[in-house]
Amino acid sequence: MIYLDYNATTPLDSRVFEAMAPYMKERWGNPSSPYSFGNEARIAVEKARRSVARQLGCKPPEVIFTSCGTEADNLAVRGVANALRHRGNHIVTTAVEHHAVLNTCRALENQGYRVSYVPVESDGAVRIGNVEKNLSPDTILITIMHANNETGVIQPVEEIAALARKRKIVFHTDAVQTAGKSLSPSCELGADLISFSAHKFYGPKGAGGLFVRQGTPLDPLLTGGPHERNLRAGTENVAAIVGLSEALALASESAGSESGRLQKLRDRFETRIKSAVPRVKINGASAPRVPNTSSLTFDSVDGESIVLGLDLRGIYVSTGSACSTGDPAPSHVLLAMGLSPKEAQGSIRISLGKHVREEDIDTVVQALTDTVTRLRGISSIETTRVPSS
Repeated sequence: MIYLDYNATTPLDSRVFEAMAPYMKERWGNPSSPYSFGNEARIAVEKARRSVARQLGCKPPEVIFTSCGTEADNLAVRGVANALRHRGNHIVTTAVEHHAVLNTCRALENQGYRVSYVPVESDGAVRIGNVEKNLSPDTILITIMHANNETGVIQPVEEIAALARKRKIVFHTDAVQTAGKSLSPSCELGADLISFSAHKFYGPKGAGGLFVRQGTPLDPLLTGGPHERNLRAGTENVAAIVGLSEALALASESAGSESGRLQKLRDRFETRIKSAVPRVKINGASAPRVPNTSSLTFDSVDGESIVLGLDLRGIYVSTGSACSTGDPAPSHVLLAMGLSPKEAQGSIRISLGKHVREEDIDTVVQALTDTVTRLRGISSIETTRVPSS
């Protein structure tokens, strides 16, 4: 098996599992219970909070644990919208956000909020001037992702944060694809809210978090007990929280060296595939990107067919976001970058991780070359004349 879909999820690090195991087998008390058995669990949660805060460069009370990145995004976007409804009803985001943000914004539009979807350029990046011209006196929130999950394109979040601070607007960034990696976010970015998810950096599924800068207005999504500073009611998933903190600490230790290794592998892949396969485009190649991600468009081939063809050879890639699997519509990210629907449907994403080696890249290049050549030989898709890049 050659797994090249690390942006969808990552395997659980064995050291993370070992850290979690005691809280699933022996120390399974409720952290809200007043006796010593419950207090063991409470101590573990607060130790994890302090560890995550160290990695983010923030204060422990500013770390709120959630069940996933989607919940963290919802808490940020809905929480600010509800808390500041008295001040305004306008939200600014981009056309390339993850559906956890986009669909939340669309749901808020149905509740009377006004949302501006800032376009991106052909390289997938948003321009700060376009963000600024969409602001208005009733803007209460800007929510723009740190790096795109499909293309890896990095957005200028520090500039956006500075703009938001100047205009006294709350700024949230979805950092699910950067937390625990070389571009790992910190409170120094200037964002008021930062979302992250454990299973993107070799932690467990079912654990995420939200950095909430002290003083940021935020209403909870769930009502109940006073858990998580009254912002996330519900008994904490102690084992998953411990796993998240351990995974983030481990990932942060190796982020620098791993980043360089992955970029060399990605560049090797892109160079070789462009030489081996005619009419292929690397989406977002001219913009800053995270080092592990490559989005490719192949002329006259359906991306889903490529995925299935590689699957038969034990190679796992995707057509885009895992959350969009089963949706026949072409990628909203690639359409926003100016690709035609046919071009977008002829695209795949590879995302590398710590178990990928140089020999794997060579195997994948050969398999992808064979697959695209075979599919083009039998394809009835009209040529889209994708330029090489």
